[in-house]
Amino acid sequence: MTRTASSVGIVFPQVAYFDVPLRLSSGTVLPHYQLVYETYGVLNERKDNAILVCHALSGSHHVAGQYAGDLHGVGWWENMVGPGKPVDTERFFVIGVNNLGGCHGSTGPSSLNPVTGQPYGASFPFLTVEDWVESQARLADHLGISTFAAVMGGSLGAMQALQWTIRFPERVRHALIIAAAPCLSAQNIGFNEVARQAITSDPHFYGGDFYAQGVVPERGLRLARMLGHITYLSDDAMMTKFGRELIGGAPHFSLEVEFEIESYLRYQGKKFSERFDANTYLIMTKALDYFDPARATGGDLAQALQPARAQFLVLSFTTDWRFSPARSREIVQALLDNRAVVSYAEIDSNQGHDAFLMENEDYFAVMFAYLERIAGECRP
Repeated sequence: MTRTASSVGIVFPQVAYFDVPLRLSSGTVLPHYQLVYETYGVLNERKDNAILVCHALSGSHHVAGQYAGDLHGVGWWENMVGPGKPVDTERFFVIGVNNLGGCHGSTGPSSLNPVTGQPYGASFPFLTVEDWVESQARLADHLGISTFAAVMGGSLGAMQALQWTIRFPERVRHALIIAAAPCLSAQNIGFNEVARQAITSDPHFYGGDFYAQGVVPERGLRLARMLGHITYLSDDAMMTKFGRELIGGAPHFSLEVEFEIESYLRYQGKKFSERFDANTYLIMTKALDYFDPARATGGDLAQALQPARAQFLVLSFTTDWRFSPARSREIVQALLDNRAVVSYAEIDSNQGHDAFLMENEDYFAVMFAYLERIAGECRP
């Protein structure tokens, strides 16, 4: 069936408050907290058409659509979620949530600590993927959803989807694991540490309590984001987009911006530093580092995934060197060892890790086909 794709249009963030304490993996207890989320589409009568979209490191609850008066701030997965798109909001009830520790309205380091009346800052606890999944399950309870048709995400979002199948196997019918790894390699942890050092060594960081100083560790955030962008793109994508083009056409023999790629990275770094919280960046990268479901089973990933009852779609991209296809195949093999129902596709793309956010004919064809199958299982 041919469908005409369109946007979900104007959307509105919502807030859910929780007074039941949440014990975190670190042992710290959050006595109460809030989660900001958005929903698109309509929850059917049987409440079996809900899809949870988990965001990656710099994402948020704003998955699709736009806010009134903001013509440019479309959701981070606008090409994937909406009427006639792979995650069709005429068929699914889609939920995007800003995770705990975030800086887009959910309780995080920049939130006021009710005990002190000041921002949490450095006192906000570190979080894990497991903590996020626990809080997301409480949001699902709040919305009256006992079982998700699917939980999905790319990168760090995919790790959350995978954790859902382990922690709440009876609440997930399908898991879409995109551009993922079962745990970070030492190299990836190293990239995250360099980014954190860029932030914490900024003289405006003040040990994480920069709010009281009325400053932002902008330089550190810019450098962290610039490093991240280099790892998210492939060499081919960067050469195709920027090459070795000089802005002025000839060398200036200076340390000023001369190459197009330099200009791009500085622009992205500056833009990011204006909208993202430094402490949130530290928390998110640490959550990436900590995730390792096989740690509790002596390194046996198949054993760690034994509780899972969902059906899986696992997708990787050929030029993703941050989370290479080999890492996705580790997940697939562990699922097959458990005789799980799993589909796998390795998509040919020159976009690197960010390919999961891009439009790609083969990628979208697989997503359309798999989600069509899920939609067929949902009753009106």
